[in-house]
Amino acid sequence: MNKFEKLGLSPEVVSVLSNINITEPTEIQEKAIPLALQGHDIIGGSATGSGKTLAFASALLEKITSNEFVQAMVLTPTRELADQVATSIRNFAKNKKLKTIAVYGGVDIQQQIRKIRNADILIGTPGRVLDHLNRQTLKTDKVSFLVLDEVDRMFDMGFQRDVEKIIQQCPTKRQTMLFSATISPDIDYLTKKHTKNAKTVSVQPNVDPKKLKQIFYDVDTNKKFSLLVHLLKEDKDHHTMVFCSTRRNSDFVADNLFKLGIKAKAIHGGLVQNKRTRIINEFQKKEVNVLICTDVAARGLDIKGVSHVYNYDLPRETKDYIHRIGRTARAGKEGIAINILSSRDYESFSDIVNREAVTITKVELPIFPKIMIKRMNTPRGNSFNRGSSFRSQGNRGNSGPRSFGRNNSQGKGSSSSRRTNNSRSFSRNNSGPRRDSSSSGRRFSSRSRDNKPRSFGNNRDSNSRSFGNKPRSFGKDSRKPFNRDNSGPRRDSSSSGRRFSSRSRDDKPRSFNKPRNNSGENERPRRNFKSSDRRTNSKRPFNKSRNDSGKKRTFKRRD
Repeated sequence: MNKFEKLGLSPEVVSVLSNINITEPTEIQEKAIPLALQGHDIIGGSATGSGKTLAFASALLEKITSNEFVQAMVLTPTRELADQVATSIRNFAKNKKLKTIAVYGGVDIQQQIRKIRNADILIGTPGRVLDHLNRQTLKTDKVSFLVLDEVDRMFDMGFQRDVEKIIQQCPTKRQTMLFSATISPDIDYLTKKHTKNAKTVSVQPNVDPKKLKQIFYDVDTNKKFSLLVHLLKEDKDHHTMVFCSTRRNSDFVADNLFKLGIKAKAIHGGLVQNKRTRIINEFQKKEVNVLICTDVAARGLDIKGVSHVYNYDLPRETKDYIHRIGRTARAGKEGIAINILSSRDYESFSDIVNREAVTITKVELPIFPKIMIKRMNTPRGNSFNRGSSFRSQGNRGNSGPRSFGRNNSQGKGSSSSRRTNNSRSFSRNNSGPRRDSSSSGRRFSSRSRDNKPRSFGNNRDSNSRSFGNKPRSFGKDSRKPFNRDNSGPRRDSSSSGRRFSSRSRDDKPRSFNKPRNNSGENERPRRNFKSSDRRTNSKRPFNKSRNDSGKKRTFKRRD
């Protein structure tokens, strides 16, 4: 009799497992499958790659029949893990007519809504499952099995409230199975609140510490990437994962490695789901030798054959370090974890060594060349380069930024023509009229064309010339652009046209209250019309009832 048959699985399921080369149960499977088939709630402590998917899927396969409504729901922290669990359950249920669907963000929700209607088993991330519940496109009133996979990771990602909301939507009469690598106080509270007489199952770590070698290099920050390239080229035939702390740093490392001829690609939460799935498949098929990733790939994904794990950036949490190095030295195979340290990693490294009680050996730096790399484009906020970024574009008109330099002139024309112009844009030392250099037309300045200071007062030098090469005087017998002593109209001298002042041409005060004749007496203002104004087609009105003197006309009647 097969070992799986001894655990209580049906011959149909056992035959499917044998077809996919699963003949020996793992430790978690031996302990959890009998309890799951008996209907107990389970709290399983096991890491990724221990075979826990088959442990909880066995109860689903044996107790669920095709009824075209959701009967079992599995929650996972990441999209990749949801896809991986759904694929495994489909493979286990080839002899069963069960419909399995994976729901997560980053893809079209309308397709998921159509498939949910006939699904028997639903695997999804907490965010998207809660979205379907709010839309009322998912009904959980008939859910009899609830599985929480990688609970600690879901809580680390901030899904604790979402998970509790989903649990509250499920019936109280159900079987709950919970799996986590570590049991935190929050997880302990969750199990006590939402499970009934749960059975605890714990197994030894899947990684053999005796076959896992951990080393570290101490290097300057500016030589960190060069050391990574040197080590990857020496181990180019191995299956390698490189962990970075941020998405930006992952893309930076992957792009520069690819330019140096190393087959490397980055995966993180900022990529669309199709691209993430494609990169993982390429890495599993060994089409890509180096996978640059963040902690999103350290949990849940069961990637086989990883021989080397590099920590280019150390994690902030010590437990994330354990999950990272758990990618290698699996199933009795040897592996190595390499840490590349710089000054900013010392504090995190000290916490890992003290809290996790691991032994990490220091290795002397090899001789390696320094590589010039492309720097990351760091945002500079609202600052901009006032140099040649916009000045080399030629004729910009008045749309360019304003320059406040002393000898800088701006406007139309090339940069060479602007450099030869000696006009000063903003002269703040003299009292003459100022004009913005960015405006069109001629520019006024405080100096004349012969480069002599220009005075705008009464004591102006008669030798100074104006723009028209004629003597300009603003003395007593001239029109003053700004006469503030009299009440006449004033006009800015910078405007075009004739300038008005408070004095007439004969230097007599001008009054604008009432018009005067030559004798000085007041009279009624006369309207001097042209001959064209008297025509009928004239635009100006003409009163035919009055003569030229303004008196009313009288007409005699002819007999």
